[in-house]
Amino acid sequence: MPETHSAHTDAETLIRALDAAENTPAAVTLRARSYDLLRLSTGRTVVDVGCGTGRAVAELAGHGVRAIGVDLDPVMLNAARDRFPDLDLRAADAADLPLDDGEAHGYRADKVYHVLPDPSEALAEARRVLAPGGRIVLLGQDWDTMVIDSDQADLTRRIVHARADTIRHPRVARAYRNLLSDAGFREVELEVHTMVLTGTSTLPLLSGHAAAARNTSAISEEEAEAWISEQARRAAAGRLLVAIPFFMAAANR
Repeated sequence: MPETHSAHTDAETLIRALDAAENTPAAVTLRARSYDLLRLSTGRTVVDVGCGTGRAVAELAGHGVRAIGVDLDPVMLNAARDRFPDLDLRAADAADLPLDDGEAHGYRADKVYHVLPDPSEALAEARRVLAPGGRIVLLGQDWDTMVIDSDQADLTRRIVHARADTIRHPRVARAYRNLLSDAGFREVELEVHTMVLTGTSTLPLLSGHAAAARNTSAISEEEAEAWISEQARRAAAGRLLVAIPFFMAAANR
């Protein structure tokens, strides 16, 4: 019972953090840009891979497309189904999508490819389900190049890189253009957008980075506490700054 309660609490905490991140003006703008790059047409089928709690699927459906959300995490899918009971949401792996060959006209994956076992397999599957001329859009952050203002530059570098090292493919976003070309997609476009965070709501993100670095022994408990204390003081004084590069790539099938 305690373990079940803890898992439930952790899931709720994660979903709240995702909600807060997705509601920021920068995140709203990025999602809107990804929809533009899909070149949506009414009635066409678009699959959102790694749909999480379903926000993007609902927004895509609001554009008049046949939106399908796919995710492998039952907790996220349950949350999505609770929020959007009318959406088409399916449990599936990115490398084994529940769509026929050429069924989709658009494919979108937002902050997903860094956790996949094999991004090239997922792209091969994307190419299978996309109809000729269909559009693919990939969006994700570069975990190794987060910019955090701090008086402790060396410690900050160690924290950022230690957190990146806990990610399966922390630098996959910077490789989107080459991955799409290698997978046979055409007319690949690449954009880089910088998300700037300055508010106190960013502190849980920074605390998570410090905790990851501490858990991998990249920094000590004392260093983690000192760094988080500095960031909390910066936030209270209106001097906190985090900048995260996001790569957005689009291409034709």
